[in-house]
Amino acid sequence: MMTSEKRSALVIGATGLVGAKVVAKLLTSDKYSHVKVLTRKPFMGSHPKLESIIFDFDHPNAAHVEADDIFCCLGTTMKKAGSKEAFYLVDYTYPIEVAKIALANGAKRFAIITAMGADYTSLFYYNQVKGKVEESLRKLGYETLLIFRPSLLVGSRQESRFGEKAGEWLSKLFQFIIPAKYRAIDADKVAEAMVSITSSNVKGTLVYESDLMQEF
Repeated sequence: MMTSEKRSALVIGATGLVGAKVVAKLLTSDKYSHVKVLTRKPFMGSHPKLESIIFDFDHPNAAHVEADDIFCCLGTTMKKAGSKEAFYLVDYTYPIEVAKIALANGAKRFAIITAMGADYTSLFYYNQVKGKVEESLRKLGYETLLIFRPSLLVGSRQESRFGEKAGEWLSKLFQFIIPAKYRAIDADKVAEAMVSITSSNVKGTLVYESDLMQEF
């Protein structure tokens, strides 16, 4: 693709903490002419470049999964999901299915948020699933695969998460002794890094930890 051409973007997880910020940045970017969001419920917002589609992730319509750049911001918690099976569905199955369909439809770049400590050999189920989705994506053959592994995310959520709020407070208190890679990171920084890097001309599989994302 010529660098002067406008790109199209597709976002899944657009209603989440980072996803909503990714959408906002894509809509104001001069590198994208069309931004599509696939959501279970109506997406609140309107813009000339925005196309919002109600999407059934359990029975995906492949015709809707088409864009140059795919941004995966899907993610839940074990508590919210209610079971390991439900968590796996959101954090592994849906991203992989969308990635496969998008690649078949011509997508060139896939950017995903996983987590610090993602490792499919981890003893912790959360990190294990995050690592597994990374490994499966690597095998698909995208021209560009961008993996973003934030530490504790800071930002205003629709739902309250006591554990994360406590972690955020402790992180701020001891920030001066915490290595940059492990410090809490603002969701806006993650979104800015995702859009900036994905819209550039990088190729290959690249992993970005919180310390690198803090530079954006």
